[in-house]
Amino acid sequence: MVMKGLTLRGLEVFEALARTGSVAQAAEITGLSQPSVSQQLRNLENALGTELVDHGRRPMRLTQAGRSFLARTETVLAELQMAQSELTVMDLGHLTTLSIGLIDDFDNDLTPRLATLLADSLTRSNFKLLTLPSLDLFEELEAQRLHLMVSAHSGEVLEGVVEYPLVQDPFILVTPKEAENAIQELPFLRYARDQLISRQIEAHLARQRLEYEERFEIGSHLALMAMVARGLGWAITTPLGYMRATRFHDALEAHPAPFGDFARTISLFTRTDWSDQVPQEVAGMMRRLMRNQIVDPALAQLPWLTDRLKVMG
Repeated sequence: MVMKGLTLRGLEVFEALARTGSVAQAAEITGLSQPSVSQQLRNLENALGTELVDHGRRPMRLTQAGRSFLARTETVLAELQMAQSELTVMDLGHLTTLSIGLIDDFDNDLTPRLATLLADSLTRSNFKLLTLPSLDLFEELEAQRLHLMVSAHSGEVLEGVVEYPLVQDPFILVTPKEAENAIQELPFLRYARDQLISRQIEAHLARQRLEYEERFEIGSHLALMAMVARGLGWAITTPLGYMRATRFHDALEAHPAPFGDFARTISLFTRTDWSDQVPQEVAGMMRRLMRNQIVDPALAQLPWLTDRLKVMG
């Protein structure tokens, strides 16, 4: 039996407070007033019989009990959000065929879950799911070999294409652990020039009139992160890329980009001649999965990304 006073809303408020350290920001995230946020926290602390935050500090800091309870809270909320995603799967049984392409940024987490949920809904359909680089996906969509694709926006005007924004994914600096002067002392490890993410990074550096020696050009994201972890250089990536490289996190440090804020948008695209309710429903599913499997875990690990990394729409 759940103890009296322990509510889902209270858990959501506590998680938002833990992430931001601010009643005002927690109110904005949860859609409550600031007095309601404070009351929800008091109710939760009374139910548990202990203080979860140090009320005398600004920004708020978790107590030892709060840190322990937060880990449980995040697990509970993640499971509830995943259950909601699975219960709100659309009925795609009327489709005779569905082909969807995704960038490989999601291979570790989101793509397997999405494939399972879509396959469960496509009871009488032919289903194809591909993972390809962004530029290849645009070619496949233009050639009408894909119904839907999930990719970073290229920045170009897309004729005959409908876009459903999913996530704002800011660029960040990744360095070896405790390498305080990495940019000055180590080489820049670039993504391969033929990748869309590389073009976006290089365009921003050019706007900032920054030039770095061209020694390394790496086509594999995980190879790039492995090289940073080994202390061979520094790189610019995004939170989606950083969270794919969990195995290297003990040897990596993520920082805000020191060259000015810039971000890419991850969107779902479809052709205008295939714009029924299906793309909207798939986009909604993608947003829920991205929030649960990528965005919320990233914000818990890198809270300075709040308001930069966010689900859109």
